[in-house]
Amino acid sequence: MDTVPSRRRFLAQAALAAGALPLWSPAFATEPATGAAVDLPDIHIFSKHLQFLNYTDMADAAAEMGFDGVDLSVRPDGHVLPERVADDLPKAVEALKKAGLPPKLMTTAVGDVRNQTDVRVLKTAAQLGFQLYRMIWYPYDDNRSIPDSISHFQEEIRALGELNKSLKLTGCYQNHAGLLAGSTVWEVWEMLKTADAQHMGAQFDIRHAVVEGGLSWPNGLRLLMPQIKCITVKDFYWTNKKNGGGADKWIVQDVPLGDGMVAFKTYFQLLKQARLKVPVTLHIEYPMGGAEHGATKLSIPRNELFTAMKRDLAKVKALWKSA
Repeated sequence: MDTVPSRRRFLAQAALAAGALPLWSPAFATEPATGAAVDLPDIHIFSKHLQFLNYTDMADAAAEMGFDGVDLSVRPDGHVLPERVADDLPKAVEALKKAGLPPKLMTTAVGDVRNQTDVRVLKTAAQLGFQLYRMIWYPYDDNRSIPDSISHFQEEIRALGELNKSLKLTGCYQNHAGLLAGSTVWEVWEMLKTADAQHMGAQFDIRHAVVEGGLSWPNGLRLLMPQIKCITVKDFYWTNKKNGGGADKWIVQDVPLGDGMVAFKTYFQLLKQARLKVPVTLHIEYPMGGAEHGATKLSIPRNELFTAMKRDLAKVKALWKSA
């Protein structure tokens, strides 16, 4: 007997599980529950996938493809290097504004208020009009228990929240599959417990939530809903083909939006029911000539990448509308 659910059966079970959940209280919503339709949030392209372009070409490409903004990578090996933030971030912002895109989101390696580079990144970003940033993922210490580690991370995030408040910024911790802190949304929820809820929250990544949560991802979404400040969209499925098959050879294969295991229609229905409207950052993590890894030189024609980005952008809009 086959003990591994098929993709179709998995999605059906996920949809049933999600549909069985009660609606969230309006107290958890970010907008009043007026009964009106929830408009599609702003969609930003993650600049990691455009690092082969300079700031002007990056901004122009994002605008021409129809994105509402750019989630700018301000981290080591990013579009803006943290040690050069005072010089280069203003140049990136100028390019975005000329293309008609507001500086709103950025992805960083910020994680410690005692780190002067981290503080400089946030202060510079705040002065330039950024509103929200994604922070670093914390690693667990093998010599410390997980509960003790989470308590330590709570303090780090609480302190960041206080700095954010003084700068009128909002920080986000992203749930991310793997062994770092926050691979499950329950860890993220614990780490955010003592932070200022207005200035520190979660970036909910549905792809990673499904990888780690399987059929329980709607519970994780419900848990974090009051703290979600931003969402990331991308897709995947499990496969063992690349590793020669076998029960112990399963890996995550990233795929174009809508081609994988993420039940986007159910997911977007739940967001609409909760009346959650937060910025969206679109990731292109499937093979695209190195752009998926932040390459500074592509191995495919750039128009092929742009076509994929426009396709995924259109898919998000269609799925949101149909949900």
